[in-house]
Amino acid sequence: MEFSSVNTIWVLLGAALVFFMQAGFSLCEAGFTRAKNTGNILMKNLMDFCIGTPCFWLVGFGVMFGTGTALFGWFDPMIMKDYSSVLPDGVPLWAYAIFQTVFCATSATIVSGSMAERTKFSAYCIYSAAISLLIYPISGHWIWGGGWLSELGFHDFAGSTTVHMVGGVCACIGAAILGPRIGKYGKDGKPRAILGHNMTAAALGVFILWFCWFGFNGASTVGMDSDSQVTRAGLVFFNTNLAAACACVATLIFTWVRYGKPDVSMTYNAALAGLVGITAGCDTVSPVGAAIMGLIFGIVMVLAVEFFDKVAKIDDPVGAISVHGVCGALGTILLGFFSTGGVAEADGTLPVMQGLFYGGGFKFLGVQLLGVVSVIVYVGIVITIVFQILKHTIGLRASAEDEIAGLDISEHGLLSAHAGFAMEPDTTAADYYGETMGDVPVSKAVKVENVSTKPVVTKEGTDKFTKVEIVCKEAKFESLKNAMMQIGITGMTVSHVMGCGIQKGKPEYYRGVPVETNLLPKVQVDIVVSKVPVRSVIETAKKVLYTGHIGDGKIFVYDVENVVKVRTGEEGFDALQDVE
Repeated sequence: MEFSSVNTIWVLLGAALVFFMQAGFSLCEAGFTRAKNTGNILMKNLMDFCIGTPCFWLVGFGVMFGTGTALFGWFDPMIMKDYSSVLPDGVPLWAYAIFQTVFCATSATIVSGSMAERTKFSAYCIYSAAISLLIYPISGHWIWGGGWLSELGFHDFAGSTTVHMVGGVCACIGAAILGPRIGKYGKDGKPRAILGHNMTAAALGVFILWFCWFGFNGASTVGMDSDSQVTRAGLVFFNTNLAAACACVATLIFTWVRYGKPDVSMTYNAALAGLVGITAGCDTVSPVGAAIMGLIFGIVMVLAVEFFDKVAKIDDPVGAISVHGVCGALGTILLGFFSTGGVAEADGTLPVMQGLFYGGGFKFLGVQLLGVVSVIVYVGIVITIVFQILKHTIGLRASAEDEIAGLDISEHGLLSAHAGFAMEPDTTAADYYGETMGDVPVSKAVKVENVSTKPVVTKEGTDKFTKVEIVCKEAKFESLKNAMMQIGITGMTVSHVMGCGIQKGKPEYYRGVPVETNLLPKVQVDIVVSKVPVRSVIETAKKVLYTGHIGDGKIFVYDVENVVKVRTGEEGFDALQDVE
């Protein structure tokens, strides 16, 4: 075979971009889950690639691309046989092998998200290997390795079904067998929102994935040395981007209408849903078709998330089932309607049939449906067997104690996610601050002009101290502070607190699930007054904080027995005054 430098570079560049999708998946999954499991999630996304790579080299590649039968390739440890009949034009074996390796790792990564925060790490490593060894390669052989589906004319250009739906099916069955996270469902069976800890990381992960998807889809042309390949690559890039953007717009509007506010995490999920869905036909649909399909993916994804969360009660922390499983299958099926058709390529690739909307018959739609259903059945059966074996041997799910503590500490002994929240068990305050703590007398540390010898004041004394505690909205704090200073209040203590009133706050939604809003973020301002009339403080606070809506706040008034200024030792009235 005569090799093409252009085609080889194009395939290798695509492989590098698809590899970098691991970073996107890691950040996205970590951001949508809780901090106590971040290290575990990052470790899983590293190891599914590191485990999948040798597994695909030893077994998977031969099973997928060997010219054995219509159902199965061949066993070829370390890729030693002749694959010239399946190699793209001008692309050497090892360039094509690494390109396919990174696709395999992507399929295994998808499963991590739906089973996050409760899966034993040892079990994850085993079923990740099973996906790369046999599950993904066998169905991949049917579609991309010259198997029976490709002979029927089934079309999946870059892997909506081959990669994403396979991962989505495994994710769905794994999450169902695992069961929901502790606290996900109440006694009434209604789902509770478990918020992700870092939306910034999740957003960065989505943007990385979007960027890398141009390699995922674009490099699937596996060549750029002909006019037809260049033209097709341009269409692939354009359709990939358009479908993702339209999906985001659809989800933004749909969730805005449905929940009263546009849902941030759902809209980011929609970008991935559009990318997954268009992957099957980005080479053979028009931009109009890609836009319409993107709008469909954006709406269907939201409904799918709600279905699995509320009806099926399958706990999927990141929406992997809906994004990859549902939209992967839907995108493949919709080709039966939106495909504009195509011609046979020089490398022997069969032409793509036209969809119903472009004059084609029902045959192509039937083939697409058959391919989706057959892959779902095959993957579902095999992965169920794998999960059940793990469940009844080494165990699939982490213990309740480990889940509550977080998998970072229980599975990996990792304390970094909680660094700064607790000192080491053997560390004392003296160790932390040093031996000089408390050794310097106040008289030397601070110049004291006057130390009061006034006796402790009681309620019967001549001075009256009152504590006014104001709980208000965070947005109102600056106005309250300025108003207090204008009436002579020069000291206050401010705390960020969580609380609720009788109404328990205004309902909010996270991924379509009502968030328990009985504890809302507030600001608590504590003021102790003696000279300034208490009524002035109350009336000023009421005037500043009042909007007439639920959540304006509360004002509490307490008697104070005494006040002591630590620096000078002054007590009573003098302790509240500035030093002259």
